[in-house]
Amino acid sequence: MPSLSPLSPSAVVSALRAAGCVFAEDEAELLLAAARTPEELSVMVDRRAAGLPLELVLGWAEFHGLRIAVDEGVFVPRRRTEFLVDQALAQAPGARVVVDLCCGSGALGAALAAALGAVEVHAADIDPTAVRCARRNLAPYDGRAHVGDLFDALPTGLRGRVGILTANVPYVPSAEVAFLPAEARDHEPQTALDGGADGLDVLRRVAAGAPQWLAPGGCLLTETSERQAQAAVEAFTRAGLTTRLAVAEEAYAHVVIGVQE
Repeated sequence: MPSLSPLSPSAVVSALRAAGCVFAEDEAELLLAAARTPEELSVMVDRRAAGLPLELVLGWAEFHGLRIAVDEGVFVPRRRTEFLVDQALAQAPGARVVVDLCCGSGALGAALAAALGAVEVHAADIDPTAVRCARRNLAPYDGRAHVGDLFDALPTGLRGRVGILTANVPYVPSAEVAFLPAEARDHEPQTALDGGADGLDVLRRVAAGAPQWLAPGGCLLTETSERQAQAAVEAFTRAGLTTRLAVAEEAYAHVVIGVQE
């Protein structure tokens, strides 16, 4: 049997499988398509085999039908969060102003802008690296991304005008961050993961501040875990929002939705 070229598809699959990549065949196909030279392919395979998330190796993540640019040091959007986008579109299909707090790459804002058409879209994150990445992803929609702590980052002219406010807040309890998969723990910013003692510190702050920014009928949506869902619903309700929980069991996605009446 002839020996395999170091850069053959079979060799790429073998290298990824040996590194523990569960979907080695699918990942190999993506890497082979993305690499422009054999040397680039070799570097990409080595980086993935060393544990770098596939999306950071490629430089993009697939999200809600879009390719979202993802830079190193930026939170990688999860496919389960597409459920949040779908819930936002169902709740407020006529929204004309969208705000994406804790935006990371800006995936939520970009996905909503792509689906809604002519909207005013803003994103904000405390991490300047994330905001630079979000600006690239929002550029096709004339969106703006701002550096700062939650609502403090936003233009004051948005108060009372926001139709959809998404906040994909960090919600991992501090004591559990160390037990996350290495891809998240070692390659994504702590600020995008650590939600405080019970994981709900940032969520509570967002819920408390949201009514000042939402338009009548506007909605706030955030993702949480099954274990935290009831406490998250209570935080939204205390803020004066009409609240419900949406669940996609197959995606293990739990989204809290609060509406400004």
